[in-house]
Amino acid sequence: MSELSRIGVAIDSELLKKFDDHIAMRGYTNRSEAFRDMIRDELVQKNWERPDSNVVGTVTLVYDHHVRMLNERLTDMQHDHHHNILSTLHVHLDHDNCLEVLVVRGKAEAVRKIADALISTKGVKHGRLTITTSGAEL
Repeated sequence: MSELSRIGVAIDSELLKKFDDHIAMRGYTNRSEAFRDMIRDELVQKNWERPDSNVVGTVTLVYDHHVRMLNERLTDMQHDHHHNILSTLHVHLDHDNCLEVLVVRGKAEAVRKIADALISTKGVKHGRLTITTSGAEL
């Protein structure tokens, strides 16, 4: 870590109280680390908004495995993008529903396209892309 810099922030008392309550619920022991995490989160967000930035993340899918040929379509799509999909986890939630989590890596635009294609596949009940950073630039 580089040298620490101190800053002063003027903030409305009611907003500060809400912030303190929020960070206490999240387990922060001081405001400084909470502020640092918020800043990092914003920087990560800005980074993955650039289509050419390198990102890592997860694609989470919930689907009914009884939907005809859905497993095969999802698997084929994953094989088509094997260079961006690092790993998958498949969980049987109940008799009908499955959860699949894919760990993805690559250019932000490519990762988004892969996630959109998987999530929009007929039979997928819910999907979400979560993108983060490798941490190298933070």
